Parts: sequence; structure tokens; C-alpha cells
Amino acid sequence: MSAPAARLAESASGPNLLVRWWRNRQLARSADKRLNLALQGGGAHGAFTWGVLDGLIEDPRVTLEGISGSSAGAINAVVMAHGWMQGGRDGARKALADFWRDVGQQIPWGLMTKGEGESLRLLPATRMLAQWVSLFSPGNLNPLSINPLRTLLKNQVDFDALRKHTPFKLFVGATQANTGRLRLFREHELTLDMLLASACLPKVHPTVEIEGEPYWDGGYAANPAVFPLIYDCESSDIMVVLLAPHHHHETPHTMEDIDARIQDFGFKTHFLREMQMIARVNAMANDA
Repeated sequence: MSAPAARLAESASGPNLLVRWWRNRQLARSADKRLNLALQGGGAHGAFTWGVLDGLIEDPRVTLEGISGSSAGAINAVVMAHGWMQGGRDGARKALADFWRDVGQQIPWGLMTKGEGESLRLLPATRMLAQWVSLFSPGNLNPLSINPLRTLLKNQVDFDALRKHTPFKLFVGATQANTGRLRLFREHELTLDMLLASACLPKVHPTVEIEGEPYWDGGYAANPAVFPLIYDCESSDIMVVLLAPHHHHETPHTMEDIDARIQDFGFKTHFLREMQMIARVNAMANDA
């Protein structure tokens, strides 16, 4: 990873900052730039990544080689690749906009209330119901495995065509549920079930089986995986789009906030270790 990309990974506090940083410091010094992207997952927060991608796609000086992602990051990568395959840059922007607007229509806004700042929280009665529901497994609550995300992706992405004509190298991360190992699904083999496996939160959706093996959300093993962009792509520039903060200003005290913090740590630990390893290898190479 180049030094600018490493600094970018540390400064990810919002999509506007990311796009502004890129335009002002990178593209101002170069006529064009070939990039690899590593897209972090984060549920509905993946809509922020949409904003970053829209800004990059809009600039004709940016070309993309490889994209790695887990969960929402993988979905953004696949939706963008399919749109690009069909209609170039404009097609990619339209595909992302259509997908996230469809997602927004699925959100039960009537169950939400305003939280601290500009955040949204579930209504108290809804939180109590959610706590009760959490005692049951997805198989008990959803025996037919109904997943609205499956319908959205099936309607928007032609996986057969994407496997044959993908415009980018794709690395879709999923976690083997029995071993915790990361599996990266590539563009030439990608199916709807593989993408759903990358976004499978086991407390919400039943485990997804691929070739007889169980898979959960890719964020448990890599969020996102950066190494395939180093080893399998020619471009040396990697832009990492992060959704989770690296530092929290307050210590959580309620059980709800503590659980959220634990989950946050679980999803970003592997990424931080990978960044430390890359930095160590770069330091040893420079010393040599």
C-alpha cells in the first residue's frame, strides 16, 4: 500500500472527507490514477460508501482494477461492477443509486426515533421486542429463509453475465462458520448465494451454504481483505473506504451500547492486524 493510501485509511471519518482528500491531494498531481478499492462492511452504513464510490466514478481520471469487500462492501462492489458492465460510469452510478434507494424503501421508519445527534434509534417498545426476539435463532423465526436482500440483488444483478464480462477483479469475502477462515469468492465464480454469504449475519439470517460448507458474514474474518489487492493486482495504489471509527470518545455503559462496541471491535480487529502486518513488512523492506 502506498503512503497516501495508508494515510487515507487512517483518516476515514466520512465519505465527503474521503472524496475531498482524494481529489485535492492525489488527482491534482496526476493526469489519471489506476486504483484498487477495499470496501468495509457495515450494514446500512454501506450507503456512505455509495457516496464515496459515486464521487470516484464521476471523475474520468480514475480507473479501477480490483475491488475487495465484505458484507455491504462486497454488495457495493458487485452492484457497481454490474452497472459498469452494462453502462460504463453512468451505469455504475445509476446501479448504486437504484440499489440504495430500494434498500431505503425496505427500512421500517415508523419503528425509529431520533437518537443522540443525528442518529436514529429503535422506539423503546421495538427495542424490547428485539430483545425478546433475540432469544430465538433465525431458523426458528424465519424457517422459510425469506431475505429481502436476495430479491433486491436478484432483480438488479445478472450474475451469469457478470461472471463472463466483469469490468474489475472482484474479491468477495465470507467467513467459514466452522473454522473462522476467510474465503474469497472471485468474479469468475460469483453467484447470488456467495454474495449473500458475505452479508450473512448469523443472528439475523440463516447460515448460507456454498458447496456444502457453511458461511457467515465476511466481516468476521476480514473487513475488508487488503492482501488480495496487493498480490493479485498490478496497481500499487489501494484506497480503503472505512465505515467504523478507529477511536471512540466515550466508554459504553448500557448493555445495548456495550454489545454494539464489542461487535464493532470484532468486525475491525482483523483489518487492523492486517494493516499492522503490511506496515511492518514495508518497514523491513525499507530497512533492507
